[in-house]
Amino acid sequence: MRETVPVPIPIPVPAPAGLLLRRWRPADAAAVLTAFSDPLMSRQSAEPVDSLRAAEHWIAARTIQWDTDTAYSFAVVDGDHVVGQVCVGSVNRRHATGWVSYWTTPAARGRGVATHGCRALAGWAFADAGLFRLELGHRVNNPASCAVARAAGFAVEGLQRQKLAYDGLRHDVELHARLATDA
Repeated sequence: MRETVPVPIPIPVPAPAGLLLRRWRPADAAAVLTAFSDPLMSRQSAEPVDSLRAAEHWIAARTIQWDTDTAYSFAVVDGDHVVGQVCVGSVNRRHATGWVSYWTTPAARGRGVATHGCRALAGWAFADAGLFRLELGHRVNNPASCAVARAAGFAVEGLQRQKLAYDGLRHDVELHARLATDA
């Protein structure tokens, strides 16, 4: 385990103008609760985020993950407003790998927030967190997530058959990866 991973100042996102990546703050709990109240988001958390207290717990868990070098989660903010999250989790120091995840609030979708946030996250993960390979996956029936992955420089590597189960249905997942040496 690394002794410390640099605590970044807010990371400017190259485009669209005005976006920053920063660590989650306790004051973001209301924004987290609002984000997870969206039906598309409600199943994205291992535990329900259905109250302000649950949102505070969710933020506290992100801090613990950071402090234990297992995941690095950033709020994507536009001015003072949280518009999404990008995260590199499942950090494996031996192999210098991590798993990227992302989400955006309904109002931010279609604006490039996730794509630009993932690009900025990858730059930070390679330069500051010392990772070499980042992976991500999305359900094959989620073309918007695929577009984010491709536009953020993650190459398609394969199909993971019936990897995820939601509402009693199994879903195939397309795997993408980006290396520190990729252009």
